[in-house]
Amino acid sequence: MPRTLLVVVLMLLSTAALLPAAKPLDLYFVDVEGGQATLIVTPSGQSVLVDAGWRGFDGRDADRIKAAAKAAGVKKIDYLLVTHYHLDHVGGVPQLAAKMPVVNFVDKGPLQEESKQTLELVKAYEEAVGKGNRIKVAAGDKLPVKGIGIQFLCSAGDLISAPLSGAGQPNPLCGSEAKKALDESENGRSAGFLLTFNKFRFLDLGDLTWNKELELACPNNKIGTVDVYLTTHHGLDASNPATIVHAVKPRVAIMNNGAKKGGSASAWQIIRKSPGLEDLWQLHYAIAGGKDNNSPDSFIANPDEKCEGKWIKMSVQANGDFTVTNSRNKYAKTYKAR
Repeated sequence: MPRTLLVVVLMLLSTAALLPAAKPLDLYFVDVEGGQATLIVTPSGQSVLVDAGWRGFDGRDADRIKAAAKAAGVKKIDYLLVTHYHLDHVGGVPQLAAKMPVVNFVDKGPLQEESKQTLELVKAYEEAVGKGNRIKVAAGDKLPVKGIGIQFLCSAGDLISAPLSGAGQPNPLCGSEAKKALDESENGRSAGFLLTFNKFRFLDLGDLTWNKELELACPNNKIGTVDVYLTTHHGLDASNPATIVHAVKPRVAIMNNGAKKGGSASAWQIIRKSPGLEDLWQLHYAIAGGKDNNSPDSFIANPDEKCEGKWIKMSVQANGDFTVTNSRNKYAKTYKAR
């Protein structure tokens, strides 16, 4: 090799070595004691917050979300998605919006469960929305976030009509579980989505309930398989039928339960027995479940009922490798892309 060419090659190699590594996709599963608050930070630095936990508690949940945002280097929320208008999901929005800027508020549109509490919650939410931009989403819509895909599979009681690309295979589990009583609450109208980052796939269906989940999975599986599954409805047995959980075949499940909310023993067992599941991480030890229906201590962010609100963090690399970390004990496990 000529000396001049060799020098150029060496310079290019040394320059490449100095370039910063590609930033990962980060997700913080914030402990809001049995509600939801999932902070998503894209490689480009955009932020998506899924729900804002409960209202009250001296701003506990807003403070926990803000602490996670600070750890992630996030100073504003680009998109705040409210999956549905229940206290443990939309209740904390006004308190959070008072603590940090929110650019876009994303929701499923009008309230459909007109109880006294939900009417109060929506009124407070809409007052907060007045400070930003509102986006209403329907099943099939995509959120315009840079570098990742967020597509809604359900919203306002409607589901996607056609399978996602690569999905649609017949589901042999269909018919093995009976339907439950019709759910007309906000839960069954949740705005749930599939997040994709290159070949990585993450599923969050909010509090979607049993019958709607069966519809998403039968007679054909409209979703396909996923890498990580946020257990629906905090791991309650009003959701999470094996017909959908076993069809999407998550490698990792994360349960956003509280000490006394979510983590139903029967749902825990269905998730635990899902084909190919490697680990189930929990935000809380579920008191009612006992040792037989809780994950090992290393995989639980908050083992005590009275806790400091430790979160679970997941970092996803561009090649599909992802690492889950327990902020309480710093236990981390990396899952290689498949």
